[in-house]
Amino acid sequence: MILRAREHRLELGGRPLLMGILNATPDSFSDGDDAALAERIARGRALRAAGADLLDIGGESARGDRPAVPESEEIARVVPLISALDGAISVDTYKPAVALAAIEAGACMVNDVSGLRDVELARVCARTGAALVITHTRVAPKQTLLDPGAYEDVVADVVSFLGERMQAAVAEGVAPEQIVLDPGPDFAKTPAQTVAVLRSLDALQALRRPLLLAVSRKDFLGAIVGRAPAERDSATLAAVGWAADMGAEIVRVHDVAGAADYLAVRSVLRGDRVLGDADGLTPERYPGGVPPHISLG
Repeated sequence: MILRAREHRLELGGRPLLMGILNATPDSFSDGDDAALAERIARGRALRAAGADLLDIGGESARGDRPAVPESEEIARVVPLISALDGAISVDTYKPAVALAAIEAGACMVNDVSGLRDVELARVCARTGAALVITHTRVAPKQTLLDPGAYEDVVADVVSFLGERMQAAVAEGVAPEQIVLDPGPDFAKTPAQTVAVLRSLDALQALRRPLLLAVSRKDFLGAIVGRAPAERDSATLAAVGWAADMGAEIVRVHDVAGAADYLAVRSVLRGDRVLGDADGLTPERYPGGVPPHISLG
């Protein structure tokens, strides 16, 4: 499967691509702070070095107990950061003006958590060639829906909603190869509803577009392990493994290094990658001398 994102052409189907989360907000629920621009640039570069295939930069927290950020402020938060970083960059926004400014600064993807409530966002992607992530949600941004009876069949709702919004994007000129689908863990869902959707990711394969799973530190993990957001990285790895097993093409994570290590070990144990006989056998590993039965050639 191919994903077109402006000048980037991503071939999908091996291990999931790692989307590193880089928040430019003071109030994100798990890692917000008032860091200076230089510190955030350094974080972005560290995420790249740790193995991030994409960076997802956001200037507004999804928290429902905070007001929406004015477009001008959101642009001021994300554009300098995007301009300073290299490689494939996604902007986490549902506002067309912010998306356009981010794309002009170098972003190649728009991660829209609103479910394409404003089709102008699709028009921006159609004009610029940026990829578009469409997320399942039944509420407006900054709102919350936690109702065990909200869906007769939550999986069917996710599939039908994403299919409809994908058609709306295509009608505005977005090519199917530009579209990524996100089933929206925790968005307008109880933890149990989120789990039901994640167990049925194969139902989304009929839409024939790449799946992005934003599972990092989410509340459904907290419901399972009983830990605060910043303490959920280990739980996140279990969700990353599930995503990989179910064929998700992109996973969005805070701890890129941990996810990269997890996927590397998984790849070897599955036989997707083979270790050479001498891999890891270097003099540095044996300060007292290499055991006599080991030849380093």
